Amino acid sequence: MSLKEQLQNDLKEAMKAKDSFKRDTIRFLMSAIKQVEVDTRKELSDADIVKIIQKSIKQREEAAQQYKEGGRDDLYEKETKEAEILRSYLPKQLSDEELAQEVQATIQEVGATSMKDMGKVMQAATKKLAGQADGKRISEMVKKLLG
Repeated sequence: MSLKEQLQNDLKEAMKAKDSFKRDTIRFLMSAIKQVEVDTRKELSDADIVKIIQKSIKQREEAAQQYKEGGRDDLYEKETKEAEILRSYLPKQLSDEELAQEVQATIQEVGATSMKDMGKVMQAATKKLAGQADGKRISEMVKKLLG
């Protein structure tokens, strides 16, 4: 089952269960996917949809942080819950140990020896680990292992 089919099924389930919060979150994501499909005139793959989900999660987390700083706990809770629902559609995230192993393997593959090679390592690692770890975590691990 594709990620898009999964989202459509979960949308139906949320509607049947009268879970308006989950329904609205999934609808928002589906409209973002549809917008990209219309703009690019192509059917999106699961990898493309994962990128849209990651971008949406990042937006929710940034908004939640701003609401928390502004003392708007109600809106902070809403954004946090939406990010949680969206996160459930991402592939399983790598643990720190798994991430370290993958990044170490990538460092050896590209023959990196110092921080000068960080760009090469990041390019290869982000392609290889797409959806399993976000760029920030990968970057921190690369710095730790190369530094």
